[in-house]
Parts: sequence; C-alpha cells; structure tokens
Amino acid sequence: MPETLLIIEDEHLLGTELARHFRRATWDVVWAKTYKEARRQLFDLELDPLVVLSDINLPDGNGLDLLDEVRQHGGLGEWVLLTGYGEVPDSVRAIRLGAFDFLTKPCEQDHLDLVISGAARGARAQRRLHDESKNRARRYMPESFTGRSASTRNVRELLTKLTQVPFSTLTITGETGTGKGLAARIVHHGGPRAEEPLIEINCAALPHELLESELFGHEAGAFTGARGRRRGLLEQAHGGTIFLDEIGEMPVDLQAKLLKVIEDRSLRRLGGDREIQVNVQVLAATNQNIEEQIRNGDFRADLYHRLSVFKLELPPLRERISDIRDLVPLFVAEYNAIAGKKVTGIPDAVWQQLETHNWPGNVRELRNVVERCVLFAIDHRFPIEWLQLGSVVSAADVAGGTAVEAGRLCLPLDGSMGFDDMVGRIIEVMLMQHGGNVAETSRVLKTTREKVRYRIEKYNIKVSE
Repeated sequence: MPETLLIIEDEHLLGTELARHFRRATWDVVWAKTYKEARRQLFDLELDPLVVLSDINLPDGNGLDLLDEVRQHGGLGEWVLLTGYGEVPDSVRAIRLGAFDFLTKPCEQDHLDLVISGAARGARAQRRLHDESKNRARRYMPESFTGRSASTRNVRELLTKLTQVPFSTLTITGETGTGKGLAARIVHHGGPRAEEPLIEINCAALPHELLESELFGHEAGAFTGARGRRRGLLEQAHGGTIFLDEIGEMPVDLQAKLLKVIEDRSLRRLGGDREIQVNVQVLAATNQNIEEQIRNGDFRADLYHRLSVFKLELPPLRERISDIRDLVPLFVAEYNAIAGKKVTGIPDAVWQQLETHNWPGNVRELRNVVERCVLFAIDHRFPIEWLQLGSVVSAADVAGGTAVEAGRLCLPLDGSMGFDDMVGRIIEVMLMQHGGNVAETSRVLKTTREKVRYRIEKYNIKVSE
C-alpha cells in the first residue's frame, strides 16, 4: 500500500518534477501549491502524510508556522523543509519544532531521496510507538478491572478518579494474585503520564546491593565491577511512573533513600557527587501488613505515610465470587486465541466448582486454571476433569506417607520420615499452595526469604511458578 507524501511547493516546475519523481518511487503524492491549500489538506480533509516535504517561504504563509500548528494539534509524520536562503534562525526554529531535516535549494535528487527515505523510517517507528501507546491505553482502562461485584465496582471508581488527578504516590495492598500489577498499569496508562515511561521492579527479587544500584544507579568505580556509569530506574522513570512491587521487602536503609527522593525530587547515584533532579510518580504494592512491619521496626513509618497519599485495597477473589462469571469468559477467549482452540461451552458443573472454591491464589490462580483447561480441551467443551480444585494430593504425597487436605498437612510419626524430610516437605507444600512465591511462603511461615531459599537448595525442592 503506497504511503502518502505531502509536497508543499509553490514553484510549478520544481513541484511538478518532485511529484513525478516520488510517484515513480511508489509514493502516494499530494501536491499543495499554497499555505492555504496545504492547511486544508491537513486539517479540513484530515490528510495524514507519512512525510511532508515543504518549502518554507510560500506566497501566503510560512512552512514553519504550518509545522508549528500541526505539532500543536498532535500531528505525527516527519517534516523535511526546503529553503532558497538557508537562514540560521529558520534552521534553529525548524530543529526546535522537530523537523527531520532542513535543506537548502537546489538540493541534489540523490541526497533528497536519502533524506526522504530516512524520514519515512523515522515516521514509521513513530507511528508504531503511537499505536502501541494507544493499544496500551485501551487495554489498561479502569474497565479492565473486570467484575460485577460491589467491591470491584468500588475499585473501578477509585481507579477512574486516580487517572484524572496528578497525584504523587499511591499504595496498593492486597493478597498475592489480586491484580496489583494490573491496577498500577491502569493508573499509569490512563493518567496524565501515559506517554512517559512506566518502570516496574520487584523489591523482593533482588539482594540489597543490587536493588540499591538498580534504583539509584551508579558511577564508574562506585563498587567492584562498576566499570561504567549506569542510570538507575528512578532516573529512567523521570516524567513517568515507577512501580515498586513488594515494597515491604525493601531494606530499611534503602527506604530512607527512597523517602528522600520522593520528598526532594532528587537523587544521587552510588559513588556520585551531584544531585540529579527527578520527577516520578511512585506506586508501591504489598501483600504484607505494613502497620505490623512498622511496629516491628521493619518498615519506616514516615515512608509509609508519604507513600499513602492515596490507598487502594484490592479484595481477594473469595470475597467477590460473582466476578468469576465475568473473568472466566475473558480468560477463555484469551487462551482460545493463543492456542487456536474453540472452547465455548462451560457446563453448570464447572461453574459450581469454580464458585465454591476458596481461591487462595486469587485471580492469578483462576487464570492458571482456565489456561490449563483450555489447552487440554479436545473440543468446544470446557473440560471439568482438568479443573483439579480438590485436595492437593500428589503421587509424592502418597509414596511419602504425607497428605494435604482441608488446609492441613499430615506427616507420619512412625519413624518413616526424618526431621529434615519433614521440614523439606512442609516448605515444598507451602510453595505449591502459594504458586511458587517465596516471599509469600516466607510470610505465612513467619520466617525470612533467605531461610526459605536456603532450604529450597538444601532439600533440592523444585519450585514451579
């Protein structure tokens, strides 16, 4: 499909030659001879050219003024400007307005072809980014937090309000799998910072030293192995949003540095000697009881209050069971598209099991169940045999003499299982119950992530996400 090139040129001979040349090069050429005609094409007829090749000095106007007006209306496309005089103020203004190039007449055709080709590549990339941004905005709307329950409607209403105000910080709480990441993306992509970056980091996934370097960046030689300068994630998120997942796992000394960044809107890289200004919107998520952490000295009260300008609490799926009727068809359609399946019929027996299950893993667990069932479906029917929502009893349980049922783990006391085997089995089952989430497992067992990871390695436990 030919791409549109708008030529704005009042010289008849040059305009005719340019139009003929670029039509032969498979461009869909539109030629405007005056400022008024070009403006009519761009605004009245809503022409959306990939590239504009424009003279600056037109009989009834200035090409730079037209470029300025197009940019103010959010117009895309690259502009290549031609002039017979090559004045410095014009070239400076062209650059400031985002023109791709500024050429002086007469311009050799081969050189002009290279410039137009480069402008076309830049414009295509620009359009791809614009389309991706619009698709993200459509995907992450408040309506994306799906459900018909009263609690879900309340969450949607608050998300809608948050996208309409330029707030600085937000704390999102809720159990694992309730959709904290989705809520953060809705807030960013629906808000005034949607065109700026969204940087996400899981504070529980990195050790202390690496987390500090990732967040604040470092200068060359700041520590062993720091061979060059690196911009931290807070700096990369300048103008946009940073999403700090599992904020409760952040070490206390780093919490103090984060508080300073939020308060002063500036940071200093590791090993650096100057302050760098940053303007970021901070979203923090946790599934832990922050108030209890504050009492235990594991979380700074001043940071918690600074992060909680707004608070959003996401309800667990067991408290909004009616939402399952809305969520399941969405997940079925998603995995139908991925796997090329045509699952459409969901028997009443399936709905009954789905709506009576406790869902300890919340929406994430529901998504995983639907994925398994759709992928293993052999026809249009949703296979009830792959729900597997009953007791968690595996072949290893039977062979080892242990069983998990009704929220309890039964261990043999006849001497057939040693102490280490019991500890390993407890951790293995808890990891299974919490989808392989080490942080959540350590929280439930009231221990540290390091101790859980140590025993995972010691007992060679296979962790499945």
